Amino acid sequence: MMINNVGVVGCGLMGAGIAEVCARAGMDVIVAESSPSLADIGRTRLEKSLIRAEERGKIDSATDVLDRIRVVSDLELLADRDLVVEAILEEEGAKIALFRQLDRIVTSPDAILASNTSSIPIMKIAVATARPSHVLGVHFFNPVPVLSLVELVPSLLTAADTTERARIFVEQTLGKHAIKCRDRSGFVVNALLIPFVLAAIRMVESGFATAADIDEGLVRGAAHPQGPLALADLIGLDTVKAVAESLYEEFKEPLYAPPPLLARMVDAGLLGRKTGRGFHTYV
Repeated sequence: MMINNVGVVGCGLMGAGIAEVCARAGMDVIVAESSPSLADIGRTRLEKSLIRAEERGKIDSATDVLDRIRVVSDLELLADRDLVVEAILEEEGAKIALFRQLDRIVTSPDAILASNTSSIPIMKIAVATARPSHVLGVHFFNPVPVLSLVELVPSLLTAADTTERARIFVEQTLGKHAIKCRDRSGFVVNALLIPFVLAAIRMVESGFATAADIDEGLVRGAAHPQGPLALADLIGLDTVKAVAESLYEEFKEPLYAPPPLLARMVDAGLLGRKTGRGFHTYV
């Protein structure tokens, strides 16, 4: 079964990015948010991103791409979708509850239900549905229109055909590069990246070096495009903390444990770029 239309649940940074790349690839896209006000915010986010893409010559017409996207506040409108990608907050209970709803709403028995989770084991989500063979992780990276990698994460119950259809869609339709990961918390990239970021946070916490010096050191001394703390700010410190907690719950390794400083910053609402302040300040 070909994927001819796409649904996305959530229109934050990740959901909007996923919707954008699907629409830019010619797909008919419906994005569902939890309220009309959040739908309006999501629509504005998409408009601004696509206008920037047009100005930079990445697309011919922002209007043409926007015409392929509907942002709604009614989850039931996803009933006819061939692929639905969940991109809500990184919270296991919320994702499980959503997949129970999608299992009821999405009518095609061949439809793929995908999670953009960055750390939660797919099996926990899949068994909340009556169709675990059609559930897998399809993990994009932020910013979605820029980064080419997508992690495909089948559970033990995901059908081989489901994974292959998702791979074809990611690579041939979206023009991205897919890697296949085992269903372990953090998958490939975050299982390697998060301990590195947490180590940088511990360096700040201990007074070993400033955030500015740590990031400057990795950029100038290791040829990283940005430092680990700037990267944490880009990801969102709440997301970093959630991924670390998921990794620690699964593996019980000390390197995955969120440092107290990270927890305090999240409690204070200092989440990085999206709030204007994290380890660095953004105007």
